[in-house]
Amino acid sequence: MTNLVEVSDAGHVRTIRLNRPEKKNALSQQLAWGIVAAIDEAARDDNVWVVAVTGSGDAFCAGLDLSGAEPFHPAPPMTAQLDDISWVGQFVLATRKRCDKPVVGGINGVAVGAGLGLAMATDVRLIASSARLMAGYTRIGGSPDAGLTITLPQAMGYERAMRFMMENRTLTGQQAVDWGMAGEVVSDDQFTERLAEYCAQLCEWSPITLRLLKRGIVKSYESHDMEQQLRYEVSNIGRAFGSQDGKEARRAFLEKRKPVFTGR
Repeated sequence: MTNLVEVSDAGHVRTIRLNRPEKKNALSQQLAWGIVAAIDEAARDDNVWVVAVTGSGDAFCAGLDLSGAEPFHPAPPMTAQLDDISWVGQFVLATRKRCDKPVVGGINGVAVGAGLGLAMATDVRLIASSARLMAGYTRIGGSPDAGLTITLPQAMGYERAMRFMMENRTLTGQQAVDWGMAGEVVSDDQFTERLAEYCAQLCEWSPITLRLLKRGIVKSYESHDMEQQLRYEVSNIGRAFGSQDGKEARRAFLEKRKPVFTGR
C-alpha cells in the first residue's frame, strides 16, 4: 500500500485516510488506485466490520490533480489498455458493489469533482461544519463522473441534483445535510472523535446483519423486478436469522440484555 493512503484499525473499524495534505488530497492516479485497493482489501478482511474513508489535513479530497501527475495503473498493460472504467468508475463499484460492509464517509473538509464522487459513493456521511462540497464540472467545461450521476440523484432527488451541478453550487456543512448529501454535521474540533465514535457504534450490531442490509439496499437500485427484489429480501432474512449472531440477537432480546456478536 502506497503511503499516499494511510490504513489503520481500531477494533473492527478500518479507517482509510487520503494522505496528500500538501495537495488538499487531490487525486493522482496512484492515490486514486490506492483508495480502491484499500477498500477492496477491507472488503476481504472478516475482522473489518465497518470502513471509514476520510482525508488528512484540512481537506477530504480536492478532486483530480490537474498539475500533471504521472500515469499509473495497477493492472498489466493490456488489461490497463482495455479498462474503460478506470479508477474514476471504481469508486462506486468498490464501495457499493464489492464492499458489502458499511462505508462511512468522514468529510472533514473540501470535496470537489471526483473527490465529491468518492464522498458520495460512501453509504453514509458525517460532514464537518466548515467542509465545502462542490461538483465543479460546469466551471471547467467537464461532465460529471466518479458515479455522481448515480449517487447524487439517489441522495437528493433529480431536480436538486440537476440544480446543484448546473448552477455550480457550493454547499457547506449544514447546507449539505439539508440537501441530503450527508446525515450529520459535526463541529470541526470534534470531527475526528465523532467519526470514530459513530463507526464504533455501528460495530455494536452484527456484521452479518449490516452486510445483508447493505446488499439488499444496493440490489434494490439495480433491480427493476419487484418480485425478484422481494425474493432477494426473503433469502437474506433467512441467512440473517440462521446465523449465530441472529440467534444471539433474539436470545438477548428475550433476556433483556445487550447482545454479544462474533460475526458468525
